[in-house]
Amino acid sequence: MARGEANRLKVHYKGTNDDDFIVFLDSSEDYQKWLGDKTVPLAQVVSSFKVFTTHRQGAQGLLEGASNAMLENEFGTSKDDEAVLQILEKGSMQEFEMQERQGRKNDSNGTYITR
Repeated sequence: MARGEANRLKVHYKGTNDDDFIVFLDSSEDYQKWLGDKTVPLAQVVSSFKVFTTHRQGAQGLLEGASNAMLENEFGTSKDDEAVLQILEKGSMQEFEMQERQGRKNDSNGTYITR
């Protein structure tokens, strides 16, 4: 079985300067519940309070952590949790499949063992 292959959820927000911002979610049900009732704790909705950017490569580009300057320019704050709130409110949810990885199953069998 390939490792790493799993469905994940994210919210993508296209900024005013054409920068793309992404936040990862735990479940779509919790996100939909949070949209209807803001008393649901954000810790149940997001995977982490880290904001990612793709540097104008769209929702599928290479992800990097957004700098404080980028957050300040787009959201008016450099605090991750406040930027996450705005991304969740203004962005669109997307489901994607993570790439699978092939790897060695048991290094102790065969030529991989050190002697």
